[in-house]
Amino acid sequence: MSITTTTHLNFRGDARAALEFYRSVFGGEIAVATHQQAYGTTDPAEAGLVAWGQVHAENGFHVMAFDVPASQSYDAGDKPVYVSVRGADGDEITGYWKGLSDGATIVQDLAPSGWTPLYGMLKDRFGVTWVLDVAVAY
Repeated sequence: MSITTTTHLNFRGDARAALEFYRSVFGGEIAVATHQQAYGTTDPAEAGLVAWGQVHAENGFHVMAFDVPASQSYDAGDKPVYVSVRGADGDEITGYWKGLSDGATIVQDLAPSGWTPLYGMLKDRFGVTWVLDVAVAY
């Protein structure tokens, strides 16, 4: 028996745009169910929001997203979650970094560090903090 874990990100109206952006960086396929499809929401302002969405790629990338409706509290906070992307290939990690950097705030430039050949941290244009690094054997 085995399990997997998937980062599930919450947004207030940006889930679809975020999923499309992440697909443009990592590849894969998007699947989305709207609030209207999942919950029968008839409010035009919320019917098209994402009730369940994901990007799933053959390279192993998988992230889910949800648009929190106005009737529920939502506070993205300053650092509620980091999404960590770790790989063995520096060129691959650098490619993801370049994609995620579009519109991002760089927290730590992607560069060699004391524990890994490449490490970097950024907050993307949707407010999600990403940590990218090259895995090393311990």
